[in-house]
Amino acid sequence: MENKGKRDEKLLRTSRTSLSFNQREKEAIDLYCHKYMISNKSKFMREAILTEVLKRFDEDYPTLFEFEKPNLFYQK
Repeated sequence: MENKGKRDEKLLRTSRTSLSFNQREKEAIDLYCHKYMISNKSKFMREAILTEVLKRFDEDYPTLFEFEKPNLFYQK
């Protein structure tokens, strides 16, 4: 059975990124979060961004003639 009190050190969020929105964008995000009862905007934005990133990686998966398998955590 997994120890729920212990966190995986590799999954701790230690890197911070800042986003800036204009007033109309912020109002749209606020309205969306209110309408869909999203209380954690950081989680919402993180999931939205990562969903797009992983979708693009999936779309760009190598074809039959590409030999290297993509690795999300390593770039040449």
